[in-house]
Amino acid sequence: MTTPLIEARGLTVKYGSKTAVDHIDFAIPPGRVVGLLGHNGAGKTSLMKALVGLVPCSGELRVLGLAPQRERVAMLESLCYIPDVAVLPRWARVDQLITLMSGLHPRFSAERARALLKRTSIGPRDKVKTLSKGMVVQVHLALIAAVDARVMVLDEPTLGLDILSRKSFYEMLVDEWCDGERSVLISTHQVEEIQPLLSDVIMLNEGRVVLATSLVDMDQRFVGLSHDAAAADRVAAAHPLLRYRQQGQAAALFDGPPPADVAALGQRFQPSLVDLFVALTRAPEMNRTVG
Repeated sequence: MTTPLIEARGLTVKYGSKTAVDHIDFAIPPGRVVGLLGHNGAGKTSLMKALVGLVPCSGELRVLGLAPQRERVAMLESLCYIPDVAVLPRWARVDQLITLMSGLHPRFSAERARALLKRTSIGPRDKVKTLSKGMVVQVHLALIAAVDARVMVLDEPTLGLDILSRKSFYEMLVDEWCDGERSVLISTHQVEEIQPLLSDVIMLNEGRVVLATSLVDMDQRFVGLSHDAAAADRVAAAHPLLRYRQQGQAAALFDGPPPADVAALGQRFQPSLVDLFVALTRAPEMNRTVG
């Protein structure tokens, strides 16, 4: 059996009396691209900070077989982290940052960083303060991706970027870093954009995991049913996770196949990751508003 790169059992993060991450379990094996989804305040950033050893936690947590707080230096040799704000010194030139990283990290490849940056319009003598936010993120990714690591943790890496910059970021990530042995955990609100990249998803709601599964298993498990308004009461009686409108038509989302008599009332479809996210994190609210 493959040893997970990240494994949590009963993981809890607290700030005083407030519980940000509440006794969660999950595992990430090698070669996975995992989306971490949740509304603001759901616990995503607290979870990521626990993974990289920035906040104390309880329960069991191993990253690359190491305890993030006690063995952080050793862990960071094989882990890359991009927080939700790309913090680079504004006074520095790009080539100076590459030189700096060469002296800081034993597994950093200056040659690889330069090769990645050649895919962009960023020059080696450009200063950070002259770059757009999208360019700063590209520099940050190039520096991080040039580290020979096994795990990458990305917290809202494309926040504030335009759609072209986001597309460029994800293309570089997939083409230059994902190789079947490394794993990526990425938190983002652009769910529809990253769905094609993902192999797995972890959904958080109020600090708890409401779903942790592969997208293959997700597609097999959850079923959407579009139906006429006249059938709404009969569909509702089957207790779907969510009732909403899909392309102007009444629809319902079920955990597993709906009963045969209910399925006969409409047309099955594959719900999107966004549909499922809404169903598992806001379903009671949505069901009150959809007739």
